[in-house]
This record gives sequence, structure tokens and C-alpha cells, in this order.
Amino acid sequence: MPNQLDNGESAGLLTDALYASGVKSYALRAGRETDAQKRAYDSLAPQFVIPNSPGVLDFAALFGNANPVVMEIGFGMGEATAAIAEENPGVNYLGVEVYKAGVGRLLWNISQRGISNIKIAQADAVEVVAGMLPGRSLAGVHLFFPDPWPKKRHHKRRLIKRPFTDALASKIKPGGYLYMATDWEDYAQWALAELGATAALVNAFEEFAPAQAWRPRTSFERKGLEKSHVIRELYFTVHE
Repeated sequence: MPNQLDNGESAGLLTDALYASGVKSYALRAGRETDAQKRAYDSLAPQFVIPNSPGVLDFAALFGNANPVVMEIGFGMGEATAAIAEENPGVNYLGVEVYKAGVGRLLWNISQRGISNIKIAQADAVEVVAGMLPGRSLAGVHLFFPDPWPKKRHHKRRLIKRPFTDALASKIKPGGYLYMATDWEDYAQWALAELGATAALVNAFEEFAPAQAWRPRTSFERKGLEKSHVIRELYFTVHE
């Protein structure tokens, strides 16, 4: 039976697991904004960036329609986010990113491409999952090349681990999916084990997924390939 977690239960689990002793799944760093990113942020943030602490989101009100919603965690500069949203106008995309430079870059892309089916949560993904998402509300979740935190002492910062994966799965509709790509072999094996042990999720393949043609190649992927890294893809679905 799928793991049923309401907002209060998932928030408690996440607080215990990820916020104890101030542990975060990301490291604060100052990213340099270009003038174009600053202009895009200043002009478009009121339209596309969700205000802080909005409570549980009403997706129909937020997007102005009842289209399915896919969330991308840690979209970086948003190159893949914009491309996928442009290709799929009948799907709404919720992008989650903490860094203003990346948000500004995605907003610039939105303006250049005339995209209207993206909203942005400029917040920690843990906080978004714990307090902003309705249960069983997402059609899918994307994680493109999340920070692998390669040093063993930093593995506690890896986002893809239980109970976060339990809480995340509780926000995906039955039949929905969680897709992750990484070029870090150790993190791929780690994620395969953690997602495989998440009660609500089922691996759609025997182990790693074949390359998904719908995902654009990202700058992180290109850098990994230049270093001869193997790209691993994981595709899990939620119990019907």
C-alpha cells in the first residue's frame, strides 16, 4: 500500500531527517548575476515567482488551468526546464531553485521564448515538499544532475534519501513518476537503493532506465561526458 503522508507528517519527518543540526541539501554560495538576469528577475519575478511562505499551493489558481503539474527540483540555469516547458504547453511546470542567478536566467528564457506554463519556487526543495505541495498533486518530478556531494562526510546532504523520498512520493499522483539523471556513479547507486526502498515507488525498469529522449542535454551532462562519466537515469512510478 502506498505510503500516505499528509503535510504535517511529511514536515515532521523532513525536519527530523534534514534539518537536525542545521544540515542542508545545498551549500550557500554567491552566484554572479548578469545584467540580463537582473532585468528579467526585476520585471518578471512578480508574475512567475511564487511569494515566500504561501502555504499549500492551489495549482489550478496558480497556473489558471487544470493541466497536470510536473515539479523540477534544482533547475540550475533552467535550460532544460525552459526547453521541456516549451515543448509541452499542455503541462504546467513548477521549478524549484534557491539561487537567484539561476532564477533570473530561467526568467530570461521565459521572456525570450514566450513561455507561460512555468512557475518558480525560490526556496529549499525540502521546505517546498514539506509545506507547499498538496498530497497526490504532481504528475511527475524531475531531478537533473542534483549535487552528488561526493565526499563521504557530506553524504548526509544528499537530497535523494529517505524519509525525503517517502514525503516526495506522497506528493505524486498514482501513476505519476519520479525521474532522475546523474553522472556520478556512486550517487546513482545510492539513489537506486534509496528509491527502491521507498514504499510508494516502483522501478519502471530492472535497474537503471534507458536514455530518455524527451530530456534535453544540460550543461552538467556535457561536463560529465567530457570527463568520460557514465550518465545514469532512474525512472520510478507511484503505485496505482
